[in-house]
Amino acid sequence: MASRENVPPKQLAFDLPADPRYGREDFLVGPANEAAYALIEAWPNWPDTVCLLTGPPGSGKSHLASIWATRSHAWTAQASEITAATVPRFLANGALVIEDLHREPRDEAALFHLLNLARERACPVLLTSATSVEALGLTTADLRSRLRLAPGATILPPDDALLRAVLVKLFVDRQLVVDLAIVEALALRIDRSLGRAREVVTALDRDALSRGRRITKPLALAVLERLGFGTDASDDDGDDEDAD
Repeated sequence: MASRENVPPKQLAFDLPADPRYGREDFLVGPANEAAYALIEAWPNWPDTVCLLTGPPGSGKSHLASIWATRSHAWTAQASEITAATVPRFLANGALVIEDLHREPRDEAALFHLLNLARERACPVLLTSATSVEALGLTTADLRSRLRLAPGATILPPDDALLRAVLVKLFVDRQLVVDLAIVEALALRIDRSLGRAREVVTALDRDALSRGRRITKPLALAVLERLGFGTDASDDDGDDEDAD
């Protein structure tokens, strides 16, 4: 058993997440998101003024919206910011991203007015939502119908290859060097969710920093267990480097 004198003291780990990289070159394309990526790439030859991206939290909607905003010089607003008073201002730039349509509060009358005015002015609008139009619970029939008719794409849960690639990218973005066996262990246990992948990598980075140690497989398994992902004793490769 290691002596306490040989155990490095824990360091303060400040919760300063790495800035997400929203460049086009940073977006990893796979079967789960290729339709959404193709929609963004198709601009300005969209079949309609308004398009809708749907997908679970952390799936890459905001990344794609940022890519499109850069290309189209669009402004970005939260759906909750759309009111009768703000509609003219948000459309003044000629292109607009409306994020998080699923979040309350929503001014449905203002949103419907904005979409109609955008069509009149040929102002492209890209909306993002974590849920389908049917699940939004909209009470304005005209707005619901307008969004149903909007072309769009849904981002699906990532396949194994995309999940592993995203895990590697998240570690690289944080300048962390990890063994591929750790990536494999994480990919086998976490939900098929890019948001969960980001959560796990953030927790591993913070934990390793606080311990003053590199990320090892035992540490990764311990963090997974703490986050609620079950681990199996057979996964322990005998490395007790992280044992206290």
